[in-house]
Amino acid sequence: MTSLLSDPLFYAVCIPAVILVGLSKGGLGGAMGFVGVPLMALIMPPVQAAAILLPILLLMDVVSLWTWRGVYDGPLLRSFLPGAIVGLGLGWLMAALVTASMIRFMVGVIAAIFVGQWLVMIVRDKVIVPAKPNALLATLWSTVSGFTSFIAHVGGPPFQVYAMPLRLDPKVFTGTSVILFAVMNVIKVVPYFMLGELDRGNLLAAAVLLPVAPLATLAGAWGVRRMRPNFFYNFSYVTVGLIALKLLYDGAVQFLGG
Repeated sequence: MTSLLSDPLFYAVCIPAVILVGLSKGGLGGAMGFVGVPLMALIMPPVQAAAILLPILLLMDVVSLWTWRGVYDGPLLRSFLPGAIVGLGLGWLMAALVTASMIRFMVGVIAAIFVGQWLVMIVRDKVIVPAKPNALLATLWSTVSGFTSFIAHVGGPPFQVYAMPLRLDPKVFTGTSVILFAVMNVIKVVPYFMLGELDRGNLLAAAVLLPVAPLATLAGAWGVRRMRPNFFYNFSYVTVGLIALKLLYDGAVQFLGG
């Protein structure tokens, strides 16, 4: 780890990764944050990248919770949290069996289908009508979200598959996701420790990158507060599409190569 911290490439790769994650945590661009682990995985194992990011995510959660305090959708949280906790448990149990590349590919497929449906609506020039809450779908996607969040910090796309069609106000959407993933990240701490991922070296690397986290998160929140709802959702769909392509490519290359 000492050699990694003395390598300029560590900072050239990890600082932009933390900035992108922070912007996403603040609510700007939604899926941009899922570039974090793949980007850091260019210079370290994906599991190590996820472990280094976890303490940084926790600090970002504190900033986001303060920034978006009091702005959330209670029914959405209540319908999503139980399944997310179950998914985290499944991720813990299967951590030794499921690789990060498999998770990336699976989430990439989900996100690509999701964006594809949106594109079909645009091409057909249909009015996008807000979906109604659905307890069964909320349980399904929340479990998937918790599972993929534990393995590779990519719980956002499954959440967006369910929540974005509800067409909530952007601020409410962001505030709800902030609370959800803050709870999930806190729950992940104990299993990560028990798996031996939060060792001294990874915590030291996280501490070096921490100062970047709150500034990027506040910048993301600043952007969301100034976006019109239609622009926010279109921007989010586009970023989900881009990250879907990235996840599909990374997952396929690593799976086939491994």
